[in-house]
Amino acid sequence: PREFSASYRLRRGKRAMKVKPNNYIAIEFPSRSVNEGLARAAVAAELKAHFRPEFLNRLDETILFHPLTKENLEHIVDILMNSLRTRLADKELSLEVTDAARRVIIDGGYDPVYGARPLKRYLQSHAETLIARKILEGDMPAGSTLVLDAQDGALVCRVK
Repeated sequence: PREFSASYRLRRGKRAMKVKPNNYIAIEFPSRSVNEGLARAAVAAELKAHFRPEFLNRLDETILFHPLTKENLEHIVDILMNSLRTRLADKELSLEVTDAARRVIIDGGYDPVYGARPLKRYLQSHAETLIARKILEGDMPAGSTLVLDAQDGALVCRVK
């Protein structure tokens, strides 16, 4: 009998095939200008080389991902900073981020292999920690504005 368990295991008698969500086949193309049709054909050939037709027949689609560029990260930084601004607004504080700070954040968090996660980690460990320390240093009256800036390639936080 067939059954599916929480670990994505298809069992049929003694044979089992296990597919985890993080199992993937990566094919790296030298540039972003590769024809999408050629890229799909290369991916299809690679899938056929690794998996049996019975399994491939169960796949609905194959999705191609392109690595994030630094320009993409600018928009992601804005989204993450807006989230931080919302949290600071609950404490009646506002936040300004200079272009220099934005560049330091993007350079520090850029990793074309892992996407936006390193950027988020960089923001948490550098920017948010810096802001939290500034808040804990002393009393800031309601309505204060924190400025996140860069100095000598490092983030700095000051009260405006």
